Amino acid sequence: MNRRRRVYEGKAKILYEGPEPGTLVQHFKDDATAFNKKKHAQIEGKGVLNNRISEFIFQHLNDIGVPTHFIRRLNMREQLIREVEIIPLEVVVRNVAAGSLAQRLGMEEGTQLPRSIIEFYYKNDELGDPMVSEEHVTAFGWASPQEIDDIMALALRINDFLTGLFLGVGIRLVDFKVEFGRLYEGEMMRIILADEISPDSCRLWDIQSGDKLDKDRFRRDMGGLVEAYQEVARRLGIMIGNEPNVPRGPVLVQ
Repeated sequence: MNRRRRVYEGKAKILYEGPEPGTLVQHFKDDATAFNKKKHAQIEGKGVLNNRISEFIFQHLNDIGVPTHFIRRLNMREQLIREVEIIPLEVVVRNVAAGSLAQRLGMEEGTQLPRSIIEFYYKNDELGDPMVSEEHVTAFGWASPQEIDDIMALALRINDFLTGLFLGVGIRLVDFKVEFGRLYEGEMMRIILADEISPDSCRLWDIQSGDKLDKDRFRRDMGGLVEAYQEVARRLGIMIGNEPNVPRGPVLVQ
């Protein structure tokens, strides 16, 4: 690993130079973070589970014609992906009031929204990833009006797919965060899905019990994060023979 050139390191993943031009290797770490890294822990096995769950979802999205950066999984923690120019926006699709939306609007968490809502957040940890409007996005040149249209259309297609996928295994898709990038192919450029889709980036509630099967278990000190992620993987039918051992608990990083 040390012989590879590190291109970028984020809170939960590392990007390395890929084996071919235009490719990268995406490595999933065991780091768990919340509140823009104000809360940080190492949770053994989380990266393995996120790698497998994200692989499963991205492969299915590729199969139904949603363009993504995913090429193939390399090993337990790594994927081969296409290199893209990341658009500096976090795109959040909300189906149910929860988290910051419930707090901002004084809504009871769990309230079904009248329709799916798309929100944009400027990717900047130092600023706390502030929420922005389409006007901000176009005024500051983060994306063009046509790119925003493409992003919103893809986000809604992804939402339709994920809602059905999780409903089929008894899970309610509350909301999720995705990122997009520009893929350049000769003279052509297109917007494609990048980053990951996993319980780190989705709110997933058991339909019957309402139990949280996502990173809110870490944010809210509920415990059982790896077990919840394992349950999501089990329901999706992707649990593996060498599953990560369930740790004794998160190890706080000072």
